[in-house]
Amino acid sequence: MDNLDKVAAIFQKCLLAENMTEGEVREFLASSRVQLRRCHKGEVVFNDGDVPQSLYVLLSGRVHIQKESFTGRHIFLSEIDEPGDVFGEVYLLMGRPYDMYVEAARDTELLVMESEAFSLTGKEVSEAARLVQRNLMRILARKAYFMHTKLKVLSSGSLREKIIRYLFWGMDGEGKIHLDVNRENWAQYLAVARPSLSRELGAMQQEGLLEVRGREIRVLDKAAFESYL
Repeated sequence: MDNLDKVAAIFQKCLLAENMTEGEVREFLASSRVQLRRCHKGEVVFNDGDVPQSLYVLLSGRVHIQKESFTGRHIFLSEIDEPGDVFGEVYLLMGRPYDMYVEAARDTELLVMESEAFSLTGKEVSEAARLVQRNLMRILARKAYFMHTKLKVLSSGSLREKIIRYLFWGMDGEGKIHLDVNRENWAQYLAVARPSLSRELGAMQQEGLLEVRGREIRVLDKAAFESYL
């Protein structure tokens, strides 16, 4: 594999490599089942309906997970832009085709791992691959928790409650939130129209509940904020 030093340095920061030594990381990456893939902006990593063959780790760039509706509208589901983030693993382990597609939002580098590299079928694997298997289970547990949190947000009654529950999970001890997504993608996550989200945020600012500056949000009235939780 080319650029092994660069790839190993990023992979070692990834949850898949948690508690692995540099030697174990290099042993795993030296496997022929692990390849480097470069995607140009707009290139599809995999399509809706494709049968999973690999797990993907983002090395650099950004990808969008999307779904095409019956009318041809492209629905944004989530964005992956942190080096070391993993995607595609759930469908691979379930052995079912993708029901969404992934597209490079800008020029992107991915680490592509074929299923045999972390197979859970009981087949004999290296100690390094065994460590990756263990870490993969941890990633799945964390994603299950994320989905549980999203369900709590979407099950809220009013739009204001959805907004506040969404912000609550990302708020620091000083009441500050930095959004990782733009307004349009945030609206799609909440399953509302962008103008509706903007109007409600404007109303919350007028009431002195929040201060919104781009992707930076600060809770001004914590008592009123928490009354919606």
